[in-house]
Amino acid sequence: MSFRYLNRVASEENIRAFLELADLALGAGDSPENVFRLSDRLRDSRPMQLCRSRLAKHPEAQALIAARHACGPYDAADLRALPKGSLGHTYATVLEAMGYDINFFPAPEFFHNLASDADYINYRVYATHDLHHILTGFSLDNFGELGVISVSVAQFSHPGLAFTDLMALLMRWFRTDTPLEDLEDPREQARTAAYAFARISQGLEMGLAARPLFPVLWEERMAQNLDDLRAELGVAAVTEGPWSWHSDPKLQEALAA
Repeated sequence: MSFRYLNRVASEENIRAFLELADLALGAGDSPENVFRLSDRLRDSRPMQLCRSRLAKHPEAQALIAARHACGPYDAADLRALPKGSLGHTYATVLEAMGYDINFFPAPEFFHNLASDADYINYRVYATHDLHHILTGFSLDNFGELGVISVSVAQFSHPGLAFTDLMALLMRWFRTDTPLEDLEDPREQARTAAYAFARISQGLEMGLAARPLFPVLWEERMAQNLDDLRAELGVAAVTEGPWSWHSDPKLQEALAA
């Protein structure tokens, strides 16, 4: 067989570009800005062209992109005042209980003032990310992150999130030396390739089964009952296991207050 093709793929230029992106993806655990920068680096890439093509198949998504529809900022107090069980009340209460900023996502200026469709896609993906956590049930920590980002990978092949999935699986594969079934601590299990593969697969399946989530105008749905919204959108949320925020006693206590 010939190795000429492999030599072209593994060129010094390609390896350097890959390592730069990998460095951003692996630093996402230290700062969310790393993954924002990763997506920005991929704004003119072929994977982004694929993402844009998939979204263009949905008229509602296409119209949203063309209009550069703004996301947020959200008023946490107003959302907490909504009925218990609603999307908005759950969203604001969970984020407050975890000490998260409800408006953590970058402003349009970070993504070149939404100059291109790719910039708007990146902006909207991160502006709605924590809402996707609430909708899907995946926890807002290391246990559920791969699950929720895989929903968007399944639905429209977002390049920044897809690369994060791939790097997470690859690095856990390198570091795994104990079978998942031999580990009792969920924190240790989450560091294995088997765990990463399971959450990625779970998110991909959820995304493929659900209605398109990108064009949902969440600000118009904040007062809607979360269970009803999930049923409408075809989202079979995860509600058990350490990868679900539903299983966190602290969050359940906050929601019941």
